Amino acid sequence: MRYLPIFLDVRDQTCLLIGAGAVAARKLALLRAAGARVRIVAPECEAEIAALIDGDAVHYTAGAFSPEQLEGCHLVISATDSAEVNAAVAFAARARNLPVNVVDSPELCSFIVPAIIDRDPITVAVSSAGKSPVLARWIRSRIETLLPSSIGKLAEFMGERRAVVQAQLPQVGARRRFWEQLLTGIIPPTLAQGKIQTASELFNHALLEKAARPPQGRVYLIGAGPGEPDLLTFRALQRLQEADVVVYDRLVAPAVVDLARRDATRLYVGKCRDAHSVPQAEISQTLVELAQQGKIVARLKGGDPFIFGRGGEEAQTLAAAGVPFEIIPGITAASGCAAYAGIPLTHRDYAQSVRFITGHTQDGKLSLNWAHLAQGRETLVFYMGLTATAEICAQLQAHGLPADYPAALIEQGTTARQRVIAGTLATLPDLIAGAESPSLLIVGEVVSLHAELKWFEGAIDAPAAFKAATRQRAECAITHRAVAA
Repeated sequence: MRYLPIFLDVRDQTCLLIGAGAVAARKLALLRAAGARVRIVAPECEAEIAALIDGDAVHYTAGAFSPEQLEGCHLVISATDSAEVNAAVAFAARARNLPVNVVDSPELCSFIVPAIIDRDPITVAVSSAGKSPVLARWIRSRIETLLPSSIGKLAEFMGERRAVVQAQLPQVGARRRFWEQLLTGIIPPTLAQGKIQTASELFNHALLEKAARPPQGRVYLIGAGPGEPDLLTFRALQRLQEADVVVYDRLVAPAVVDLARRDATRLYVGKCRDAHSVPQAEISQTLVELAQQGKIVARLKGGDPFIFGRGGEEAQTLAAAGVPFEIIPGITAASGCAAYAGIPLTHRDYAQSVRFITGHTQDGKLSLNWAHLAQGRETLVFYMGLTATAEICAQLQAHGLPADYPAALIEQGTTARQRVIAGTLATLPDLIAGAESPSLLIVGEVVSLHAELKWFEGAIDAPAAFKAATRQRAECAITHRAVAA
């Protein structure tokens, strides 16, 4: 984030505007809409601005800029076509620690003016950090279509009732959920129709009903998908943003975790170097305890909760404790990674079935029915099989599959750093030296279609899709202390 987004109160404050042309006229309108008193300095003044000068709220001084004109000002905007003047304004303002904006010169700005949606008191600001104002305006236009013109009335309605809600619902989480339910109910459309009295009666009834019920926690077991946040389901995003606490592990990309509310507590329970993973039984019990405290818990799991995600075990623990829960399926790693690698899991010419298999070893050994797996005409997908790739390839050859049978490892699938390493049972173990988790192993004739069907290629210099080891260790330590407490 290049700039800190803030909303500055300039009502009845003096702001200096350098320039009096068409661009300056737009900035003047913005400042006046926010209630500022504006001093304008320019050698000449265009008619559009001249019509607004009243000597009080808008004052004009004919002449060149001088640093003394900054005295008593709250902020400064320079909107001239002179690079020399703009630079002088920026230098003088910064020397006095005044916020300064120079139109179309972000390198001279201490703040930038975003594209704005005004539904007073609701204000939405969109910024591209000065990179592309046209893009920011385009995004603003998209958001405009989502916000009804009556949303300002709704904000006023809610603001007038904040104190009574706080008195009736002292717990922060309970208040937040009450407001969220109100926003998805009948009150907003009732207000939009101008039926204020009816909306007030509905509000009072809803608040009394909510206050009479003790807060009840619940757990959402959410499939976070294979890595790319855009592959989250709409339901998963909704439930994630409801959560008071987000519990996640190392197979969940940080971009997905970041979609949670900013004030939600984040608990990392994955395995990382220099720290043991939190035992599964302890994770399940933590979910129960958090829900019993009245919290809404989002348990994020890479891929799908019920495909090698141990979601079934957590759901059993929740059910036994009488904790309400919901399962939100996700795109499992096999489906997502194979699709992004251009490897169809089934194909009428190559594979009539697909099998999902855990490649996680117990005591260093894989206990699998290798004879069944080596029948061919089937796609084999090994989860958590990176460290066991050599053994998997050797066992499949030993039980009948040829050495040149296609196999591929997909590293950080669906993300910008995706890497597909395609080879054969004989060559793949040597090809994947240096590969890292999360990764997925696919064995089958369908792998041969990768060269023809690949449509998505990652970039090795793209930002890492998953957490750095140092951040993992820090979060792991914090989480262990939190869970222990």
